[in-house]
Amino acid sequence: MALDIVIISHFGDSYSETDNDRFLYLAKTLCPEHQVEIVTSRFMHTSKTHRSTAAEWPFRITFLDEPGYPCNVCLQRFASHRTWGNNVKRYLETRKKPDVIYCAVPSLTGPLAAARYCEKNDVRFVIDVQDLWPEAFQMVFSAPVLSGLVFYPFKALADGIYKRADAVCAVSRTYVQRALSVNRKCSEGTTVFLGTNLETFDGNAKNNPVTDKPPGELWLGYCGTLGRSYDLTCVLDALAILRDRGETPPRFIVMGDGPLKETFEAYARTKELDVLFTGRLPYDKMCGMLCGCDITVNPITKAAAASIINKHADYAASGLPVLNTQECPEYRDMVDEYRMGFNCGSSDADDLAEKLQILMKDGALRAEMGGNARRCAEERFDRRNTYSHLVDVITGTT
Repeated sequence: MALDIVIISHFGDSYSETDNDRFLYLAKTLCPEHQVEIVTSRFMHTSKTHRSTAAEWPFRITFLDEPGYPCNVCLQRFASHRTWGNNVKRYLETRKKPDVIYCAVPSLTGPLAAARYCEKNDVRFVIDVQDLWPEAFQMVFSAPVLSGLVFYPFKALADGIYKRADAVCAVSRTYVQRALSVNRKCSEGTTVFLGTNLETFDGNAKNNPVTDKPPGELWLGYCGTLGRSYDLTCVLDALAILRDRGETPPRFIVMGDGPLKETFEAYARTKELDVLFTGRLPYDKMCGMLCGCDITVNPITKAAAASIINKHADYAASGLPVLNTQECPEYRDMVDEYRMGFNCGSSDADDLAEKLQILMKDGALRAEMGGNARRCAEERFDRRNTYSHLVDVITGTT
């Protein structure tokens, strides 16, 4: 039976043909058999700009108004999200009642409005937890007791969403467990990593090869946000340590943008290191640049709330070994299980330098660990295999 499915995704990306967004992928998968609508914001979080159009798709994309905000952590963002939530509430009340609402969490105000609407109107409510709020914001504050008090209302919002869900999905087991801790409707949840479509990734890499890399030069790759959760300073310190030992460190290729981009650029200059900041690349270009590297680095700051994230899939898909400083046991266990790189101490530049040096000097080890990483991608991150579980949850066929 064809269903009327509403997908609510506050932080939708460009919705272009090269967009690797999780919810766009699901909409494309669902729309041949179901009526699908994506509800998202007119304000684009990644670029901090407003938009009005998207590529043509065989399903509806509805943009709801939102004032926007200049940076990720500011008072304007809270006010903007409140407006977004009110607009989600109004839209659902005027729209024909759907069969299912599948909702990305966070943000919180829009999902809570959707949760209450579903509860009131007997609509099946499925959540997909992408990050933990307010936990991710609390790491910005050095006073845990004070930040706990400040963010308690946001925890209440999150709990209100989690407990109303008829089904819980998330991008990691850690996030599923957080939602289920307050949910009495579900005995278990569904963990599906963000992942990527390996066929698309491989095509992107093939069509966008690196052509200007000098023979014999090693590249260390990073892709993602340049913000507080990402410890690029530690990576730069590790590269400086190797240089001061008389080694030639890899060229550091930083793909991405964010509020600390200028700070990281300035720090790289003070260290006098060979670093290329590409800015934010379209996904297809990023795939090619990443595959031109020799080693990847996942430098997540100490006590960050992040679990299994986008870059983990892309790093594994690239077939390159990873150096990981993230403390999340779920990802550290995966690195060890597949032997696809090295776990390092959080914010420990000396440890990172030691393990980077091992990979620099051993091409056979890089190839072996890179092959293991690709096997991990095929088994754990390929959307063609893993996203069928999400489709089953959304359509209620599990």
